[in-house]
Amino acid sequence: MSDGKDMEQSLVFGLDIGTRNVVGTVGYRTEDQFIVTAQYIMQHDTRAMLDGQIHDIGRVSGTIRKVKEQLEKQIGKTLTEVCIAAAGRVLKTVTTSISYDYPEESVVTGEDIHTLDLLGIEKAQKILQEMNDTNYKFYCVGYSVVRYFLNDEPFSNIESHKADRIGEDIIVTFLPEDVVDGLYAAVNQAGLEVANLTLEPIAAINVAIPESYRLLNIALVDIGAGTSDISITKDGSIIAYGMIPLAGDELTELIVQNYLVDFKTAEYIKLQSTTEDEITYKDIMLIEHTIPAKEVWELTKPVVDEMTTAVAAKIKELNGDQTVSAAFIVGGGGKIHGYTKMLAEKLDLPDVRVALRGEEVLQEVVFEQQDIKKDPLLVTPIGICLNYYEQRNGFIMVRFNGERLKLYDNEGLTIVDAALQAGFPNEDLFPKRGSELNFFVNGAKRIIRGEQGESAAVYMNDRPTNLNAALEPNCEIIIEPSTAGKPASCTLDQLEEYTSDYVAFVVNGNVIRCPKFLEVNGNLELPSYQIKEGDQVETRSFYTVGQLAEFMDVEVNVEHVILVNNRRATLDSLIYENFTIEWTVRSYGKPSFQPLEQKEVKTPTVGEYKEEEIPDIVEPKTEAQDSADAAVSHDDSSAKESTAGTDDAAAPDGDQVNADSTEGTDDVTASEENTAGSDSMAASDEGTVNAGNAAAATDENTVNAEASQSDSVSDAAAEDTAENVTEQTEVQSVQNTDEKPEDGNAVLVYINGQPVKLTGKPQYIFVDIFDFYEFDLTASNGRAIITNLNGENASYSAVLKAGDTIELRWKEN
Repeated sequence: MSDGKDMEQSLVFGLDIGTRNVVGTVGYRTEDQFIVTAQYIMQHDTRAMLDGQIHDIGRVSGTIRKVKEQLEKQIGKTLTEVCIAAAGRVLKTVTTSISYDYPEESVVTGEDIHTLDLLGIEKAQKILQEMNDTNYKFYCVGYSVVRYFLNDEPFSNIESHKADRIGEDIIVTFLPEDVVDGLYAAVNQAGLEVANLTLEPIAAINVAIPESYRLLNIALVDIGAGTSDISITKDGSIIAYGMIPLAGDELTELIVQNYLVDFKTAEYIKLQSTTEDEITYKDIMLIEHTIPAKEVWELTKPVVDEMTTAVAAKIKELNGDQTVSAAFIVGGGGKIHGYTKMLAEKLDLPDVRVALRGEEVLQEVVFEQQDIKKDPLLVTPIGICLNYYEQRNGFIMVRFNGERLKLYDNEGLTIVDAALQAGFPNEDLFPKRGSELNFFVNGAKRIIRGEQGESAAVYMNDRPTNLNAALEPNCEIIIEPSTAGKPASCTLDQLEEYTSDYVAFVVNGNVIRCPKFLEVNGNLELPSYQIKEGDQVETRSFYTVGQLAEFMDVEVNVEHVILVNNRRATLDSLIYENFTIEWTVRSYGKPSFQPLEQKEVKTPTVGEYKEEEIPDIVEPKTEAQDSADAAVSHDDSSAKESTAGTDDAAAPDGDQVNADSTEGTDDVTASEENTAGSDSMAASDEGTVNAGNAAAATDENTVNAEASQSDSVSDAAAEDTAENVTEQTEVQSVQNTDEKPEDGNAVLVYINGQPVKLTGKPQYIFVDIFDFYEFDLTASNGRAIITNLNGENASYSAVLKAGDTIELRWKEN
């Protein structure tokens, strides 16, 4: 507040901005006194204020500036900060209780008490918001602690005590925000900043009723020009505040009307009637009059009666519908003749129990100006200054999104603190993610988070800043809420289960890896399916024979036997991991069949590349795969006989399979004997090829099983027949000499930095590169294969284009 380094010499500037007068006081507090170094009183030139509320901000600001300049001349220093008090006809009070539990027993500090006060104020604000049935927007202008609690026991002062729990009963006072805004605007226009704001009755009671008196049930009435402010004490605390819009101006207006004078002259007549026997004045016609003071008393008696009746009723209301033990009167309006006596009658008190308080309550106040008389008019201005010490550096004022806030200043306040105090939603401060996507994959819950939104836009005094910026006193803060990001989204082909999970089959001795189909809520869906909230996604670990053929882009000769684990099967038969399938390929290209599932839902992947050949991914069969295959059972003797010529394989149940004469004789090669499963397969009634039944086969329609140790298909069989698969565990390629796809456009791609030309097809997919680039698929050693296309993970069915960059390597463990 000043340049003084000694706290006792730190000057405090207080302004009592009343309806009729502006009283400026500058002083400092010592250990047991308050020293007033300068004081100046000035009346408003016009009625710029009514009932304690500023109506003409510019005129009130001008009066404040003049008072400020006069005080600066007296003290020889510039004044920049001021303490003020508010009044108004619409005062709201909320009484509530608040408590705080320490994590462990702690010593109560002043900081803890201030925090407790702030919690109480916040709770009172919420209560007022719920009960407010008016259009007013209320602002906290002051509070009083009724009593403190230490571990639930009442205490007068809890600082420095040890406690597990502290609490307080608190009274919080509120005025409409426009009242407070008017005060701030007038002060700011006068070149001052508000250092502390309180309520006029709070300021008055701190001087008029010492704490030692507060054990008594006493009423304090501060009668100004526009309002009469009321406070009630009991049991050592202030228990209630009130305010009524009846005060000295009611008397002045009556004198104006009766004596035909202006308002300023009427004020003069009113004041003179309290000290003089006769009053001389001039009316608006400039005619001079002299009247006795008693005439004024009789004139104002009905209004005084009305005022005291209203004040007495308010006192009883605040005191629980009963009278008080005594009443103290302060303020200039209380000096009117007959006021104290009438109020005593209305309160049912002896006349001596209602009295003006002035000089006797200002005993600890020293005026350095000798011409100042201690008067009830000075009680509130001195109280405003003393209130600063009670809340010194305790609060700062800011405006947040148009709302004025009062925050406890711990010298580390940031914009976040103001936002929390104003009740600004936390979620609107920080970036919000879009809505998440919840679904299930194979019964396990999967959550995909939405995208991050934009942070809140923060401005202080029209300058962009951030939430952690330090608050400046009386600053203007604007926060535009943060935004939410895009909702989470995911398609089936983005799931790891789609891109990296495969099911393997052994087709005519070749290992074929196929991506697992994905079902959503029991239905097959395309890879581009957009997953929805709550979807149940399941990986299907099986194909039908027809779906496998469609994936391989081959047409199966359904007139020949189809064997699954050496059992007769159809295109609709289900096949699982490591199942062995033996069939005869009629041609490459678009198949002539439609699998059962495909009639309802389009199978993923396959339908997208109907005109392409998907080469086989060839790997040697492992022992586990061999044991999983259902083998054709042969006797040792039959196997030896088959080396001398062609053995006829008998069909199950004696039925023989007819070969298509137009296509030539297709030979189906039996699998190598499997000791793990041949006995059980041979015992089956359906689909088992038994070498012991060879003699029963007819010459018309037979299936020739040809055993060979060679890796290649014999020239005789390749001439006009379907492909033959040997019994050896070595890998054989599926071939068909009758029909091959025509050569398509050549495409140049780069595999591991090397240019590779793809030819022979109209379109190419990722898996085609294994036909043109040497990569040992048998060297996995438990490692996964990395397949990147243009820097991104690619599925085997990804379409290739000219210039694509491909990375193909084993993932190191």
